[in-house]
Amino acid sequence: MNERTKTASNWPPAFTGLGALTILLSIVSLYFIFFYAPTEEQMGIVQKIFYFHVPSAYAMYIAFVVSSVASALYLWKRDEKFDAVAVAGAEVGLMFCLIVLITGPIWARKAWGTYWTWDPRLTTTLLIGMIYTAFNVLRSFGQAGEAEKKFASALGFMGLLLIPVIHYSVQRWRGQHPTVITNQGGGLHPDMVPALISGFVFFTALCTFLIWARTRAERQRQRLVSLELDAAESGLLEEGT
Repeated sequence: MNERTKTASNWPPAFTGLGALTILLSIVSLYFIFFYAPTEEQMGIVQKIFYFHVPSAYAMYIAFVVSSVASALYLWKRDEKFDAVAVAGAEVGLMFCLIVLITGPIWARKAWGTYWTWDPRLTTTLLIGMIYTAFNVLRSFGQAGEAEKKFASALGFMGLLLIPVIHYSVQRWRGQHPTVITNQGGGLHPDMVPALISGFVFFTALCTFLIWARTRAERQRQRLVSLELDAAESGLLEEGT
């Protein structure tokens, strides 16, 4: 009983510290967004979606890059640790991608008068979301075997190729989506910059914390599956028990 309690509560101090830091950064970020940054004259309060939309897209990049690199390493090394990181990155990245695809149309409705337009950046973001949705669906159907893991890892690595396409799609295909952090059109008001920077820092910490937490959970699941297989092979488990 004591050993079980010890194992369940064995959280690394760095992990706990990162969780506490993430909470603190969320408070700081919300302060800068709603109490420090001025309200934009034309779009009003809706413009503040910008401080969530852009950092969440950045966090999406981080998570998908982590998943892609881990997928490539798993295909190379066949190490379950890399598979766990790939799964964690794909799930966390898809969550941030969903935030991007929800906040974007809300902002677009005010800025463009429509919720959706087949802009290159919007379209490629939707495409990478579909790729990692396929990754997660493939891994969620029952107990994934080696073939499913390989195919999902190939999908995860393929997603890496789309990230630069998303980022540079506006410049390459002259889309309607703004390039955002530039001086075109006057750039950001100086009082808006701290809110944006704090958003980037907060979402980076949140993304790191979630990937770490999901990787730990996946590693525990892998160990449990391994123990069950060992028990079944040794005859300790009977079918249906």
